[in-house]
Amino acid sequence: MRERLRRALRNFFFPPAGSPRWARILPYATLGALTLIVLIAAVYGWDYTNSPSFCGTACHTMPPEYTAYLVSPHARIDCVECHIGRGFIATRITRKAGDLQHVIATLFHTYEFPIRAESLRPARETCERCHSPDKFSDDSLRAILHFGEDRENTPTTTYIVLKTGGGSRREGLGRGIHWHIENPILYLPLDPEQQEIPYVRVMNEDGTSTEYVDVEADLDVEAINPADLAEMDCITCHNRITHLVLTPEATIDQLMSRAIISPQIPEIRQRAVAAYGAEYDTNEAALQALAALESFYQQAYSDFYEDHAPEIQAAVAALQEAYRESVFREQNSDWTTHPNNIGHEDSPGCFRCHDGKHLNPEGEAIRLECNLCHAIPVVAGPPDFVAQIELSRGIEPQSHLNSNWITLHRDVFDETCAN
Repeated sequence: MRERLRRALRNFFFPPAGSPRWARILPYATLGALTLIVLIAAVYGWDYTNSPSFCGTACHTMPPEYTAYLVSPHARIDCVECHIGRGFIATRITRKAGDLQHVIATLFHTYEFPIRAESLRPARETCERCHSPDKFSDDSLRAILHFGEDRENTPTTTYIVLKTGGGSRREGLGRGIHWHIENPILYLPLDPEQQEIPYVRVMNEDGTSTEYVDVEADLDVEAINPADLAEMDCITCHNRITHLVLTPEATIDQLMSRAIISPQIPEIRQRAVAAYGAEYDTNEAALQALAALESFYQQAYSDFYEDHAPEIQAAVAALQEAYRESVFREQNSDWTTHPNNIGHEDSPGCFRCHDGKHLNPEGEAIRLECNLCHAIPVVAGPPDFVAQIELSRGIEPQSHLNSNWITLHRDVFDETCAN
């Protein structure tokens, strides 16, 4: 049988002399068709393995990251654009082959939770492909709506002007928050999350550098290994832009501001935050606690419940959906897992360096001013018809430009400040 098969294959690919023309052409046509099929399958396979659905649900299951990605500003950007990056096809294949470790970890259940990215492509190869650092952004006004924990869920709006800036100094720009991208800055992170940064080096235009060291850190600057220094880029601050999980307070405020949860429900802000942010052993227990809010209103606000039962039920459903999308207990993931380095409200963020403790040899701190990156926030409530918001800094005394002004101003404040 084996000999007959070998003879048939030999006669197929090497027809005997005198065979018809079609018999001599058929082997080449067959090989060409097989090659074409393999190429087409490879193209479709490459495209599929680069799809977000494959990355998030098949290759290595990452429900927290994938769920947050689907509602992020980058929901239409493929995962590989950031995690593999662009480049020559051979380079991308090599990078993808290096990620086979994730498939192995999934198959053998060796993942360590929570998942933390150990290495990312440089922002200049990913973020800056779409977001040019040379682009200057004007100041922007943000209105952030919060609700109180009183019976009426009293709303207040925080108005803040963000001084995004950016652009290049050669164009007369290069200032604001994005000054950090235009100017080379190196720093020394002591932990994987980059929350402890005792050393910062700013490269000056004349080729010199200025070093800032945390005075509370026991650090020998001479012993720093240059290979341990990281260059500040987009991800230094925008570390959770695609995988952000909101805190309970921010989640409830967002749902109420969009009227998904009615602000007219008495005490809903306080009750929802308390139930949503409590500690639970299982997700089922958390969902039951959120469902118990309906019973609370049936008993404590029976008249209101009778007239607004659908609104209360919709609020419970919205809270449960948000909780399912935020808490993944089997992967030790919730809103406390990863710090969000944008701002300085829930995590140190900007204050990792702008804390008044990082001093240069002259004793000057990294600039720490209330209105350096944003205007002084203005909070307005329902009775406030007009909010006075600082749009320009105007003329400032020389003392205001001191790098330690936030610390010093309490000692020099007097009646002349009214002017």
